[in-house]
Amino acid sequence: MTNQEAPAEGWRSLLEVEDRGIEPIPAEAQTSGPGELFWIWFAGNISILGLPLGIWVVAGELNFWQALIAGFIGAVGSFAIVGIVSLSGQRGGAPTLTLSRATFGTRGNYFPTAVAILSRWGWETVNTVTAAFAVLSIGTVVAGHDMTPRSHPWIVVIAVLLFLALTMAVSGIGHQMLAAFQKWATYVFGLLTLVVIAFIVANADWHTVLSAEAGSWSTVLLGIGVVASGTGIAWANSGADLGRYQSRKTTPGSLVLTCAAGAGIPLVIMIGTGSLIGITMPDFDAGNPLSSIPALLPAWMSVPFLISAFAGLLLSNNISVYSSGLTLLTMGMKVRRIVAVAADLFVSLVGSMVFLFLFESFYDAFIGFITLLAIPLTAWLGVFLVDMMKRTTYSAKDLTDIGPGSAYWYTNGFEVRALTSWIVAIVVGFLFRFALPDSFIAQQGLEWFVVLLVSATCYFSLGGAKSNAEVQP
Repeated sequence: MTNQEAPAEGWRSLLEVEDRGIEPIPAEAQTSGPGELFWIWFAGNISILGLPLGIWVVAGELNFWQALIAGFIGAVGSFAIVGIVSLSGQRGGAPTLTLSRATFGTRGNYFPTAVAILSRWGWETVNTVTAAFAVLSIGTVVAGHDMTPRSHPWIVVIAVLLFLALTMAVSGIGHQMLAAFQKWATYVFGLLTLVVIAFIVANADWHTVLSAEAGSWSTVLLGIGVVASGTGIAWANSGADLGRYQSRKTTPGSLVLTCAAGAGIPLVIMIGTGSLIGITMPDFDAGNPLSSIPALLPAWMSVPFLISAFAGLLLSNNISVYSSGLTLLTMGMKVRRIVAVAADLFVSLVGSMVFLFLFESFYDAFIGFITLLAIPLTAWLGVFLVDMMKRTTYSAKDLTDIGPGSAYWYTNGFEVRALTSWIVAIVVGFLFRFALPDSFIAQQGLEWFVVLLVSATCYFSLGGAKSNAEVQP
């Protein structure tokens, strides 16, 4: 398949490697329907490890019904934003960070792109490490004694290699394999997940749940923020990566709706179930679900739960790695897309081995660092969303031309207004994180919302995107 061909259709072609990199897809090759995005995002959010999010929500003193409201608005609303970003992929046929060249300039775009790839590498390493611990936990249940990375190193190595190989088999082959695998894996592992959830719901102390006092509605707003920042906002820069094959005939409303529903349905179920645990067991250890959740289950259900956890991590990692490969190409790697995916997975391999065997004590600090990257990523999102308000088309030629001849060259490769807005919002976010850690905003974890608002408002005040006519020769 050449770079200019759309992905072949049908089951026979699932093993054909997608060679298309970041070059925009012509309209005639955009043939996917919105249902494809529904299953991709459903699978990416079906992990049983989403239960702790519901526990953290009710920790803010919400009752069950308020937790459901917060979960619904936070998850569905934030993934509606992912759907909006997906529209840019439909319009321009290119990955998100490639389209971002039109917003920040061909040189200025390197900065948010670098932050995006660092964040992806970080969370993919966390996924890989957690998957290895899931396998060790299965071994612990089966063998009847504790298994650790250092006591059973070869099991860890095999688990990591298996996890990364499965990711490569899906993300490396490409978009069509990703779409098909996510859909059918949802049926299998979704059933396992439902079995676990059904047991938790059936054994919940419903008297305690229904008699729990309601929190204030301001606390509900904070719960919405917690859910939104931990779900859709974190995935926003992958929206166009998955939406670029969407047919131009697909309406914007259906595209946004399928993203919101695809992720929202499993997330609301997970958050609701997690809230049951949080209300009835306030001392539950939400920070270590691989060990604490199996303690709620009968022994025979522990292994299916852990298999479901491993699969959920894989389904999420598939999306992240596919997106990362495209982001590496946007950064300037001159290789085939599948090679970029392999390079991305090599980083996960090295990172996971480092934390599993050498520097386990630095793991929490590492997670703190990649969580911090959410500030510049959210600042990017605010600018990009405002840019989309006026920019309804993209110039395919100029997206791939990063030299002075590109319409997106602006001022020496920089769109000064967009970069200024981005930097101002980052500074504000870091002020709340480091200089004002005791402020209401910081204490409630709402820095991301302030950053989004500041970057969007600043860029809008400076005029937002140039019109389509100004950027397309």
